[in-house]
Amino acid sequence: RIMRPDDANIAGNVHGGTILKMIEEAGAIISTRHCNSQAGEPCVAALARVERTDFLSPMCIGEVANVSAEITYTSRHSVEVQVNVMSENILTGAKKVTNKATLWYVPLSLKNVNKVLEVPPIQYARKEQEDEGKKRYEEQKLDRLETKQRNGDVIFPIINPEPHTVGYSQSSLIHLVGPSDCTLLGFVHGGVTMKLMDEVAGIVAARHCKTNIVTASVDAINFHEKIKKGSVITISGRMTFTSNKSMEIEVFVDADPFVDESRERYRAVSAFFTYVSLSKEGKPLPVPQLLTETEDEKRRFEEGKGRYLQTKAKRQAQMQQAAQQ
Repeated sequence: RIMRPDDANIAGNVHGGTILKMIEEAGAIISTRHCNSQAGEPCVAALARVERTDFLSPMCIGEVANVSAEITYTSRHSVEVQVNVMSENILTGAKKVTNKATLWYVPLSLKNVNKVLEVPPIQYARKEQEDEGKKRYEEQKLDRLETKQRNGDVIFPIINPEPHTVGYSQSSLIHLVGPSDCTLLGFVHGGVTMKLMDEVAGIVAARHCKTNIVTASVDAINFHEKIKKGSVITISGRMTFTSNKSMEIEVFVDADPFVDESRERYRAVSAFFTYVSLSKEGKPLPVPQLLTETEDEKRRFEEGKGRYLQTKAKRQAQMQQAAQQ
């Protein structure tokens, strides 16, 4: 579809959340089709996790986004989907890849939303493809479990914070989940949640550096629990790390199912977003250094630095490998 002004920021760059929402819609369609391809109980594919997603090139107002999806692995109860996003300048015909993403879905019964159904297997062209997919499945399963165990943090408001501190830029958004946000099962679309998370992360980044900002990448997004229609969700974001030209923002979503008094508030989704600061000409700008004040902030900064260096080393290794081929 064509990108319109309400898809973009004031500089004309399409919001990362808009692209993430399109990616999830494509993944949900292909997963649900596949899981209903054989006779059996009807189901809807629910998003469980999004692997790290890099924004390789910005997309602008007036360009056409083409999103394609392919199922690359199936386990007994989950589906791995690879999604590619390409932008096209319809005036010049120029095309470029903007995103590549990997998503994991599980099929939930339409009759019983707590029942996970079995996934029809796919045929692999080579045995190696199945082995590689199984390895990715085991890795994401372990990481999702580890992430859920460290999800007890809460963001509290800070009175009169100093500029460039964590408290100065931290932000929250409260949203009532309505019918248009939900699947056939009455639970929030993963793409809707990711779009809201990107909005909060963008506000945090803009408050910190006071410039135009764009999404550079999103670390693994883990969907720990479903969010039901009628819930009030709080999306919170805080700065965790800054390098010379990038900012890492931790974002998590808490759900308050106030129509169901038997359920307490719970952590539903968590992720790390990375943003970069751009000039009016679209050139990268230096990012103000994050001023850490508490021991927890210093610990999170060092953890973010570790993720940054790991990603940087991996990117350099990929560039060297590409240059040798």
